[in-house]
Amino acid sequence: MALLAAAGFLCAETVLRASASNGLPVNPSPAMPSRDFDFKEVVHVPALPGGRHALRIWIPLPYEDLHQSISELRVSAPVEYKVRREAEYGDKYAVLDIDSARVKTPCDLTLTFHARRFEDRVALTGALDMSDQSIISVQRFLQPDRLVPIDGTISEIAHQQTDSATLPLDKARKIYDYVIATMHYDHDGTGWGRGDAVWACTAKHGNCTDFHSLFIAMARSAAIPARFRIGFPLPPDKHEGAITSYHCWAEFYVGGLGWVPIDASEAWKHPEKKDFFFGGLDVNRVMFTLGRDITLVPPQKGEPLNYSVYPYAELDGAAFTDLKEDYSFRDTVAGAKPAHSGN
Repeated sequence: MALLAAAGFLCAETVLRASASNGLPVNPSPAMPSRDFDFKEVVHVPALPGGRHALRIWIPLPYEDLHQSISELRVSAPVEYKVRREAEYGDKYAVLDIDSARVKTPCDLTLTFHARRFEDRVALTGALDMSDQSIISVQRFLQPDRLVPIDGTISEIAHQQTDSATLPLDKARKIYDYVIATMHYDHDGTGWGRGDAVWACTAKHGNCTDFHSLFIAMARSAAIPARFRIGFPLPPDKHEGAITSYHCWAEFYVGGLGWVPIDASEAWKHPEKKDFFFGGLDVNRVMFTLGRDITLVPPQKGEPLNYSVYPYAELDGAAFTDLKEDYSFRDTVAGAKPAHSGN
């Protein structure tokens, strides 16, 4: 894919003072609730096999948009790295090439940054919002993804559920209500977590990936652009600690409103917040990437990534799955400097 932007080589411990901006301004209302925190990711790279081998690692970097500002982003590594942005979604990555002849022992790669996350609330009768249309076309989000088809059974159910509605916003609400009423959040058995919309439609359970893949597939089938966002959750009742899983949500587009967020899996867990999570997101999250079927920059040798939130690596051009990661966060006072070190 075409490269939109690329920084030159950056040495270990270099602070990216231009931040992780994805090209969008950050200027929410000062009265909007927000959460300030430091985020730390440590990628553990094992010793590579004997002989000379090349390991390439793509580490997702946090997105920056109207609802999330990033500062003091730092990557600490024993090798140089480049920051790259893929063209389709605007996702950014730190790309590292490790030569086993030079790095012969296990090593850690550390990503740290400070974030301010704002509550995302869309007034469902508000004015037109075209804030990101110069970067990403809504037409892409009417098309299927490999595991998010828009025909067959899903199309039939989408039309059944929205047949009585005429306005896109009403159709989206009926799809949202259907997903929450039909799905059950759990990690039972196998097959969940892939974001396979047909599987979710049939199995009727899974995690946030499955909830939102079904919502996106049904919305697109009803001619409503919808897109996938993924990052990590922050515990609402803790101020620091480990993060053990990712979290994802979705958005749909309505002319006159712009992109409207939904979090169907959180609404399932918290029925009292069902109306809030249709058009609203809380501050207890950090977003990393947008989209599905992702081709990295430089392109990976393997197939497009189903979704991207964890580091991806290839050893001599083949997928390498022996990386381990630890994630943690610490709340800070608004405007405070990051407390995490880069070591």
